[in-house]
Amino acid sequence: MTRRILVPFGTRPEVIKLAPVVQALRAEGHDVTTVDTGQHRDAAMSGDVQRALGLLPDVRLTLPDGPSRLAALITGATRVLAGHPVDLVLALGDTHTVPAYALAARGAGIPFGHLEAGLRSFNPRSLEEVNRRVAAATAQLHFAPTARAAAFLAAEGVPDQRIFVVGNPVVDALRLQGVRPVPPVDRTGVLVTAHRASNVDDPDRLRRLAGVLERLTGIGPVRFPVHPRTRDRLTRLGLLPHLTALPGLTCEDPLPYDDLLHALSTSRVVVTDSGGLQEEAAYLGVPVVVLRRSTPRWEGVEAGTAVLTGIGSDDEAARAVAAAHRLSAPAELARIAALPCPYGDGHTGTRVARLLADPALDPLLALDEPDYTDGTFPWTAGSSLAGTA
Repeated sequence: MTRRILVPFGTRPEVIKLAPVVQALRAEGHDVTTVDTGQHRDAAMSGDVQRALGLLPDVRLTLPDGPSRLAALITGATRVLAGHPVDLVLALGDTHTVPAYALAARGAGIPFGHLEAGLRSFNPRSLEEVNRRVAAATAQLHFAPTARAAAFLAAEGVPDQRIFVVGNPVVDALRLQGVRPVPPVDRTGVLVTAHRASNVDDPDRLRRLAGVLERLTGIGPVRFPVHPRTRDRLTRLGLLPHLTALPGLTCEDPLPYDDLLHALSTSRVVVTDSGGLQEEAAYLGVPVVVLRRSTPRWEGVEAGTAVLTGIGSDDEAARAVAAAHRLSAPAELARIAALPCPYGDGHTGTRVARLLADPALDPLLALDEPDYTDGTFPWTAGSSLAGTA
């Protein structure tokens, strides 16, 4: 069977990961409506990659500046759903687009499916973590990228029959782009990206980041595509002229996706606070220094291909530089390059499209009001919930 599916996206990573999913959904015969929620307006961060990957929105929204953006996201989602009758809303990841469309779908009585479900950083200060948990609380279908993500969902009480391990669609994007790992002997230098508010909005952390960039040139040439948010903060602190003048460091505008993948695949190590780059680096066999104290992508940490270290202190910044040196050593590069990617096999979109075509999913999509008027309770007599009321 086929379904009418609404797919919202608002940021560059969402576009990259959803492009192969939408392609697979349409190939399976599903009627897909795509929505640019307006979360990113910078062409380099969203619009250019939409054109490059062929994910042009059927509906394009704009958002106001300032604190009302989240409210506007929900308002936009509500209006879109009112004008486009669908059977399912399918969103990916952890940006504000996800809870906005999850809540709007629930309000409209429309089932919600979550891609990249079950990622957990366990960081109570992370807005992305809040968004992921809102998605888990509202979703009828949880498409987890890995068995560990599925286990996190199960531990939170999500029924097993609602969890599907499908891989991460970023691997689909890499496979469809024809991206291949580069032998370690043919790689050089370091790729650095940083955009998270916890790093770049904190002046002390941003100064430490600048120091890390300078010291990483000891490994080789450093490329630093500067996110618009990061460029603004560096400019305000007066750090950008110093960085642009450093020998061995190239500060540049955000790279088109193809160019970013080339830079990643030809680097000895990547230093980043991005989530998606951790996955792409794993596929390409490139080690990662994660400029965060926790990550939703634990598989790389477990395999020793990624190292967690924040930049909240001088010691942490020093550990980041030391980790980059260690991971870029020839023996470590060879070890990491030989490991399989833990995030999927490049067929996530097809799995999701075929699952949604299965009529057996219909009972899971029902939003029926429960009926306990016969005196039963939603727990058994011997359960830990019994008597807690």
